[in-house]
Order: sequence, then structure tokens, then C-alpha cells
Amino acid sequence: MISLKKQRPSTLLGLTLEGSRLEGVVLRRTNGSVAVQKAFFASLSLDALTNDPELVGREIRNQLDQAGVRERRCVVNIPLSWALVSHAKNPDLPEEEVASFLHLEAERNFPYGPEALLVANSRYQSSAGEQFATLVAVPRDPVMRLEQALKAAKLKPLSFSPGITALQRPDTASSHGVLALVVNDNNVALEVCSGGGVAAIRTLEGAMEVEGGQRRVYADAVAREVRITLGQLPAEIRDSVRQVNIFGERHLAARLAQEVEPRLNSMGLRVRYVIEYAADEFGLKTPPNAEVSAAFSLAALYLAGRGTGFEFLPPKVNTWQQFSARYSSRKLVTAGAALGAAALLIGGFFLFQQWQLSRLRNQWVSMSPEVKQLENLQQQIRKFRPWYDESLHSLSILRRVTEAFPEEGVVAAKTLEIRDLSNVTCSGTATDNQALLNTLGRLRATREIADLKVDQIRGGKQMQFTFNFHWDEGRQQ
Repeated sequence: MISLKKQRPSTLLGLTLEGSRLEGVVLRRTNGSVAVQKAFFASLSLDALTNDPELVGREIRNQLDQAGVRERRCVVNIPLSWALVSHAKNPDLPEEEVASFLHLEAERNFPYGPEALLVANSRYQSSAGEQFATLVAVPRDPVMRLEQALKAAKLKPLSFSPGITALQRPDTASSHGVLALVVNDNNVALEVCSGGGVAAIRTLEGAMEVEGGQRRVYADAVAREVRITLGQLPAEIRDSVRQVNIFGERHLAARLAQEVEPRLNSMGLRVRYVIEYAADEFGLKTPPNAEVSAAFSLAALYLAGRGTGFEFLPPKVNTWQQFSARYSSRKLVTAGAALGAAALLIGGFFLFQQWQLSRLRNQWVSMSPEVKQLENLQQQIRKFRPWYDESLHSLSILRRVTEAFPEEGVVAAKTLEIRDLSNVTCSGTATDNQALLNTLGRLRATREIADLKVDQIRGGKQMQFTFNFHWDEGRQQ
């Protein structure tokens, strides 16, 4: 008998591709252990998000060839900076209804439609038994571009996950009450693990800068962001955090651990700089000299048959599923019955149609003068209606938009364009991402506003945004 079940590979390539940085490691699983076959680091001249995927894929393939990498199957560490994060408290629902609730929460909280996002969640529980969930969404477009570039490089991606959740796995008992910091080329990533899941995950803005060509991590900024993140968590979750694990490039992570330790110790947090894996870190024996990295952790987890909890590989529909959906037996029976009924009744329907057309022609001839008169009246109404409109549409729109913006000025509008008294486009600036999301939520909750879409959100501390919506005063909420 031939087994149709997919076999887990014994050799796998772990990749980190962020900006111009390409890092990879090839692992092989044998007899309950993993061994490093290749490890490499390279700088790319092309950006996977802005350049043609074919050209990016060709450059990646050249770098892999130079490193002597022949393995095609890979798992990829996607940048945490792509992610949008939201949180939800789970009500007391049956287990089979929780997924639907979280899906609705994602549609309500994220500024893009579900078709434009890949969404995953991590559920966790407080010591009092309260259920929470962290929702993470990644825009589909950059993931699809990255997938196209990898395929152009003759690679077969098996998983797209944020590397921080592989370095500090949230589902292990040792991760309970642990805050993880990962230092990379461009930023610092943060994750809080508690109650069997991820309680917080984000990148820290302003924690890293380049001075004189040298990168530097600011310990004060990191400590401040850690304090802010913990302050936003429920008290029981916040009180459970006692350990901080720091990962990343040796010279940056080691220096950060040294500088930030006194600041975090004053908050009751112990600091540990992680430079090696435990012998049974992934349920597999790891080599003692293995360098701790997101690429290694993702590949080792996949070889061990475990996941990170956040998976953003776009779903694939195979040929058999397409065939089954198109030619299922139920559909064949329905189609056959419809064809048989059509064959029996087609003659009668044809005669009935001819009789009905003849009757309708006679009716039209008798009513056509009145129809023409009504059409003339409607044209006159449409022509002169604007002169008698006292509803002040423009001021109503301005009032509703103004009410949605916060009074503190963290979100401000620069331009507001109203076309045909119904199509509205607004652009402006924001200094707080959560405040911007709250503003968009209030606009969506306004009865007269429909089809609100975010065209653009870019920038770091000073974000610039553009959104548009349709104004309909007769719309029912």
C-alpha cells in the first residue's frame, strides 16, 4: 500500500530575510538529534518588498549557491515589524465557538479586510482562570511577494513564522512569566509569555539607532518600553512576569543585557542573556556549539514536529481538493436533475414566453405616454433638487469625522475631501498607533459611514495615514 500522508523532511533550511540581511542554517535530523550542515550570512542588494520578486529570487539563489546550499525546503522567519497586533478577552463560550468569536474580533479590530490579511492567534489563561487571546495579523501582499521571491530562488517554503516565538516558545512550562527580547539589525522585538500563550508581542520603536555607521541599542528606551508593555497587561498576567531572556547578535545583545539589567532589576525582573540551547530544547538533541538564532530555532522546531503558534504561510488548495469541490457526487446529482427538468419543460416554457412577450408589448403601448410624462418630471426633480436641499451634508460629515478624532491631538487630520457629498477621503498624521486604530474603530461604528478603507499607514513615531469611506445618511446600522 502507498501512504498518501506527507512525510516530514529530515533536512531543512531555516532562513531569516529582513531588509538586506539574509541568514540561513541547514539542519539534518538523525536518530533523535539535529546537526548543522551549513550556516551562512549574506547581504542582499535588493529588497524583497520593493524589487521584482524574480530578481530578488535570483539574487537569493546566487547567495545560496555560493554558500553551497542545495536544500530546497525551507522555513522562514518573517519580520515582526510586518505584524498588526490586537488583544481580546474570551467570553464564556463553548470551545467550538471560540474560533468564530476570534475571527469576528480580528475583523473588528484590524484596519484591513480579512481578504487582505493572514491572521493567527495565541490563547492564554490567567491564574484566576480568565481566558485571553492575542491576535496577530500580517498583510497578505508582502507575504505573497516573499513567497514568489523564494519560489524564484527554487525554494519551497513550508512555514512563515515570527522568529521570536521560536526562540521563546510560549507553550512550554519554562516560558511562563518570561519576557523575551530579540535584537536584530533593525529593531528590538518583544514577547511576553504567560499562561500557555503569548500575552504581548511587538517591536520597540526608537530602541535602536545608527551613530557614525555603528548600531546602538538604547537601554533606557528598552526599559521604558518594557514598563509600558507590562503596564498594558492585566494585573495577574503582569505580576507573573519575573524573567527577561535576551537573544540576538552577540555584540548587541550582550551589551544590551549588561546595560539594561540594573534598570529591569529595579522592576523585579531577572535578566538572562541566552547564548546556547538546552540539550533537549526542541525535543531533539542539539549540538553544543550551535549558535542561537531564529533560523536555527524555526528549522529545529519544524523537524521536531512542533510549531510556534503563529503560522502565516498562505493556504494552498491542491489539485485533488479542486477536483473534489468541482465534481463532488452531490453536485453531479443536482446538475443531472436540473438538466432533466430543463429538457422536459423547455418546450412549454418557450411557448409561455412568447405569449407573455406579446401581452407585455400590448401593455407597453397603452402605458408609454404616461411613462414619458413621469420621466420628464423625474428629470426636472433631479435638475432642481440641489437648490432645495437643507440637510447641510458637508457640515454633517465634518461633524461626524471630528467627533471620531481624539481631543489630545495624537491623531490629526490634514486634509478632508468630499466628492458628490458621499465619497470622503481623509489624510493626516498620528503619533500613537493604538489611538489611530481607536479612531478608525469609532468611524466604523458611525451609522452613516460605510465601506471605510485604509489606503495607507506608514512611518514610525510620526505615522502618516490616508483612509476613505462612503457617507450614507439613510444607512441602517
